[in-house]
Amino acid sequence: MAAHRIGLIVPSSNVTVETEMPALLRRHPTEEFSFHSSRMRMTAVSPAQLRAMNAQRERCVLELGDASPDVILYACLVALMAGGPGEHQRVEGAVAEQLATGGSESLVRSSAGALVEGLRALGARRVALVTPYMRPLAEQVVVYLEAEGFEVADFRALEVADNAEVGCIPGERVMEAARSMSLDGVDALVLSCCVQMPSLSLIDAAEAEFGLPVLSAATAGAYSLLRAVGLPVDLPGAGSLLRADAAVPAA
Repeated sequence: MAAHRIGLIVPSSNVTVETEMPALLRRHPTEEFSFHSSRMRMTAVSPAQLRAMNAQRERCVLELGDASPDVILYACLVALMAGGPGEHQRVEGAVAEQLATGGSESLVRSSAGALVEGLRALGARRVALVTPYMRPLAEQVVVYLEAEGFEVADFRALEVADNAEVGCIPGERVMEAARSMSLDGVDALVLSCCVQMPSLSLIDAAEAEFGLPVLSAATAGAYSLLRAVGLPVDLPGAGSLLRADAAVPAA
């Protein structure tokens, strides 16, 4: 069985998405995956560095196109959401057009679009978010999701600007942030609204503690990738979103 090739466009300082995404997709019961990355230089999560990083996109698309991936994930959520409402659709379209011009049939998804897709798949309308960003960037994420039709009931900004430090945020700090919010009437909790802030090991425990669906930028990304290539979504140990197609056990 040939492995499905997954292309990842990631910030140069990101180490988490290339850890959590393979860990997730290798739980698939029937399929195999290989992972191929191209990096955009970025060390501080600031508007200026995010713009400079996005300007490197076309080079990364060219590099990944040579590997003929089945699907490419633009794996930096805030880089697109900081561009204003609808930016993930514009960027996904531009990348798809660039690939098609070069003769590639690779599909395109983004972490920003995947989070929207995952929340809609859960039927969530009222959501809560934990982000690592400085507050002004976190507020842009809130505005972006509200433009997509969600109500952000509450959010936390951990205000870590150094992207390498984001990758080292302790899980207990993430959980403390979630516990500090009022989750009454919330349909879903985004425990990590960033593919660099680790949270994969927390998702199942958080669902049990808070009694509602819990997802992250990484789990939403895995969901979107599987849906893009037409594979069943059945990954254990990472929240209810990724058990969407799990077989119902016999009574």
